[in-house]
Amino acid sequence: MAKLEVVAETGTDSVWRQLRASAEAASREEPQLGSQMNAVILSHDDLAGALSFQIARKLADGEMSAMSVREVCLSAFKADATMVEAAEADLQAVAERDPAIRNLLQPFLYFKGFQALQGWRVAHWLWGQGRETLAFHFQSRISELFQLDIHPAAQLGKGLFLDHGTGIVIGETAVVGDDVSMLHNVTLGGTGAERGDRHPKIGKGVLLGAGAKVLGNIHVGDYAKVASGSVVLKDVPSGCTVAGVPARLVNCPTNAEPARTMDHTLAEVVYDFVI
Repeated sequence: MAKLEVVAETGTDSVWRQLRASAEAASREEPQLGSQMNAVILSHDDLAGALSFQIARKLADGEMSAMSVREVCLSAFKADATMVEAAEADLQAVAERDPAIRNLLQPFLYFKGFQALQGWRVAHWLWGQGRETLAFHFQSRISELFQLDIHPAAQLGKGLFLDHGTGIVIGETAVVGDDVSMLHNVTLGGTGAERGDRHPKIGKGVLLGAGAKVLGNIHVGDYAKVASGSVVLKDVPSGCTVAGVPARLVNCPTNAEPARTMDHTLAEVVYDFVI
């Protein structure tokens, strides 16, 4: 199957057309999956319908049927159309940043980082409606199924790429800006048992490498880069790269948009001071 060519045209309608075309092609190439393609994608009129079905078939359990989960999702999408727009931006982010992707069908059906993020968006909407118990139920199911734990009260932007997804933990008062990329085992956590505003604030376009731990109510500036395995305990200036335990500045400024380029390399010159 050919590598996906990301088209210049954007928007939910464009993503929906690409997704349907990929599902139709998959049905022809793998007839055994034809019923799945039809049920999840081809039988629906728009991205919201297909997305609600996909979330429901994943998160349904003995407490909530797939029909009940889907009703919640559709209510959320109807009340806040920006949720579907965010899902479209997340799909585009995967298409632009993941060199392994072949088409939009992959993240939509099979990538748990994308699927967990869309389930979280519904949980976050429930939290905003004061339906905290159901929001926690969604969080629990997402954690059990996908091995990602994102508190429903956290604030996450759009155009996010959660690569692999396994082990990502994002705390209650964390904020993540638009166009951020993070790999597996990233933690946006607190530093103890304190209450209140206690989690990191991640700026726009930040790249968080695998296993990075950003702890406490600190700020990582726009377009900064946190190297894999780093432990960040202090603010990171915009456009800078940090690495190590504890994290140290290793490059300022770094490349312009690290989350988009997914460039995990480090500068050869090391500035020997702790941030």
